[in-house]
Amino acid sequence: MKGTVFIMMALLAVLAFSSSALAIGDGKALMYGGAGQGKVIFDGKVHASKGMVCTDCHMTIFQTKKKALITMDDHGADKACFVCHNGKKAFNDCDQCHRKF
Repeated sequence: MKGTVFIMMALLAVLAFSSSALAIGDGKALMYGGAGQGKVIFDGKVHASKGMVCTDCHMTIFQTKKKALITMDDHGADKACFVCHNGKKAFNDCDQCHRKF
């Protein structure tokens, strides 16, 4: 009986952590307005393909909200997306994130 309970708990833990590995659910993306500079699309699969997990950003850089208010001042600071997207760790080319549709 103890072995069955242990196996069930281990299976639940694996399922819980594997589903949270992607920043956004499979096939989904978040779109932000982009303040007139072109819409910004965040696709969690792109970040996951680089080896990232949700907790790399959430609860440290970002709180877990679907709203993100990123200002022009943040672009030149070590804040929000620009902790990584600074031209050293990841690209900082505006057109990579801001897309005109």
